[in-house]
Amino acid sequence: MLFLLSVKIMAQEKDSRLCLGLNYGFGSEFNNTDYTFINHFYKLQLYYKLSETKHFQYEILIQPEINFAKHQLLNFYFVKPETPDYQQKREDYTQLKEVREYVLNLGFLVRKPIGKSCSVYVLGSIGPMINDTETERMSKGFAFADVLALGFSFKMKKIHFDIRPEIRHVSNAGLSGKNGGYNTRNIEFGVSYSL
Repeated sequence: MLFLLSVKIMAQEKDSRLCLGLNYGFGSEFNNTDYTFINHFYKLQLYYKLSETKHFQYEILIQPEINFAKHQLLNFYFVKPETPDYQQKREDYTQLKEVREYVLNLGFLVRKPIGKSCSVYVLGSIGPMINDTETERMSKGFAFADVLALGFSFKMKKIHFDIRPEIRHVSNAGLSGKNGGYNTRNIEFGVSYSL
């Protein structure tokens, strides 16, 4: 009798609105002949469930991120002869560079549960970013990172496992000199815990 009562109490345990996790991801630029850009990154994830309907859940997401990238200009004609000191810049920019990006993305997520333990979701996020290296495509300093992702989540008790393919765009919105930006396709893997 005691065993049945404890099982019933555990089954009625209410899902938490908060979830904390860690994601790891990697990716590269879309195939092009102008540049290479490969990256890997770590994100802290803080989910908050805003509301739930019969078919969907709506969540907001805060994602501090550090991104480690390698970038190289392949098409030196990208630096035009009218650019001051263009020959030296061509030589500098065609060298492989390491780029660090520090991002605080804020996202909105729409989740569709599939049974009791699985779900699929769409995520859109945007946030301010600081990058530490000037390239021919981006000025050093302030920029924005935008992400659109389609994810799959599996839940075991309070632990959630995620896989999330995504498209990412980075640019400075024309606020600084260079604004060619980067477009990458990434995949993320994550684990989170309901608080």
